[in-house]
Amino acid sequence: MNAKVQLNDLQSSVWRLFLTAHARLLEQIELRLAQADLPPLDWYDVLFTLKEAPDHRLRLSDLAEKVLLSRSNLTRLVDRLEKVGLLRRDACPSDRRGTFAVLTDAGLAMQQKIWSVYAAAIADYFACHLQNEEEIKTLQRVLNRLLSAAEQ
Repeated sequence: MNAKVQLNDLQSSVWRLFLTAHARLLEQIELRLAQADLPPLDWYDVLFTLKEAPDHRLRLSDLAEKVLLSRSNLTRLVDRLEKVGLLRRDACPSDRRGTFAVLTDAGLAMQQKIWSVYAAAIADYFACHLQNEEEIKTLQRVLNRLLSAAEQ
């Protein structure tokens, strides 16, 4: 990273706009989920991540990394999800300290139920504002570049 790079006013303004748009879009999506009597997005993220995992299971440490939660926050969330039957914990046979989170059928059903509302909200609050394929691909390139730089 080059510490000598200075932000100009436009760059600073766009950064703030990016953060504000992100926060407001998530607020609107969370509101839609709440109005539908559905759990919040962090539940969806865990359920979706497990759905995409081989055999619908991941070690808790891997799950925490993929959903960008701290280990302690994930443990509390997994406790709640397990309590309502959306996932279960399985011991790791090769490591007595390791634990897997495993998606249950009820968890898969809930993920799909949340997705129906979530997808509609994404369409209404985000996708409909992307005017054409060129604009979408430009946004995709910029976001990929930002993500790539952040992961280095």
